[in-house]
Amino acid sequence: MLSTIRSQGALHWLGRQLFNRDDPGAFFDPLLAVLNPMWVRGFVPARLLDVIDETADTRTFRLRPSARWQGFRAGQHVNVIVDVDGVRQHRTFTISSAPSQWRTDGTLTLTVKRHPGGHVTHWMHDHLRPGTILGISQAFGEFDLPPSGQPKPLLYIMGGSGVTPALSHLVSLAERDYRAPVTLLYYVRTQADVIGAETLYALAARWPALSLHVFATEEQGEAALLNEQHLDAVPGFAARDAYLCGPPGLMDRANALLARYGVQEEQIRCTFFSAPTAVAADTPLGGAVTFARSDIHVDSDGDAPLLEIAEAAELNPAYGCRMGICHQCSCRKTEGTVVNRLTGKASGPGEETIQLCISVPQGPVTVDL
Repeated sequence: MLSTIRSQGALHWLGRQLFNRDDPGAFFDPLLAVLNPMWVRGFVPARLLDVIDETADTRTFRLRPSARWQGFRAGQHVNVIVDVDGVRQHRTFTISSAPSQWRTDGTLTLTVKRHPGGHVTHWMHDHLRPGTILGISQAFGEFDLPPSGQPKPLLYIMGGSGVTPALSHLVSLAERDYRAPVTLLYYVRTQADVIGAETLYALAARWPALSLHVFATEEQGEAALLNEQHLDAVPGFAARDAYLCGPPGLMDRANALLARYGVQEEQIRCTFFSAPTAVAADTPLGGAVTFARSDIHVDSDGDAPLLEIAEAAELNPAYGCRMGICHQCSCRKTEGTVVNRLTGKASGPGEETIQLCISVPQGPVTVDL
């Protein structure tokens, strides 16, 4: 092991000296990709095995990553790396399969909806075929299952493709023979838009702890929108741990209702699957930005995040999801205030770690980049 560590250290030093990079193995990726695309080092290669139609606009992709992939916990995400029209693109998707599947046959699934205007999701639907090799990151995220021990009643409120982490959770809980009540309130446009229908209905039929309620908003009208009656029908919901994932409107409504019923913040776990929204128009934004290590000074206007400002200044900071999930763009801010595009909240004026992709300058800002 020691010799391996020393060899890797020497390789990294050589890589930095010769190629100015910390992943020297990736320098040879163009050659490795020709010899065997599963040998590339710049990311974890994964072979696409199957493409399964879930709904009219949603597909599940079953992948087998190379042996370098380290596995995942239910509810975690990966970044998918694909080259679209000659441009490398990174997008974050939640793993919809359970960890037991990966442990059993070495595969995982990503369930991807075509998003209106979503360049990469459309490309994935139109171009990915079995046998294709694409890149993935190691898994990340903390939308975790409750710990083993005393099972607590759980409430899931999910909308549209936001159900993907719940699919992984629920299969894992059923495999545990989780005995406490688990309720899923799932909001879709029509019954034909239920993602993971086969899995959900099979779980509801064989796992007594699960109560599944599907609300089709376009078919049932306003009564199918999340409301007090839906929560009142869930026994003891205010004492349950709640998991939320869905479009912003559903998330806002769920958080407001749960707060009104006295559900504590520590009982609620949320994960996002939409891009950050613009900061409120009346929030003053922009300012002089200093990238201290690069000795670059630029001015910014409007709600451009620091990641875009850095890229416009021809810097190449690391990034992953570009929506505040993966934290790969985390960086030290040494001075100044930034506004978080997810929460709308302003930071303090001093030194702290921020995410470049969702941090918008509010006045002069200095970043250790």
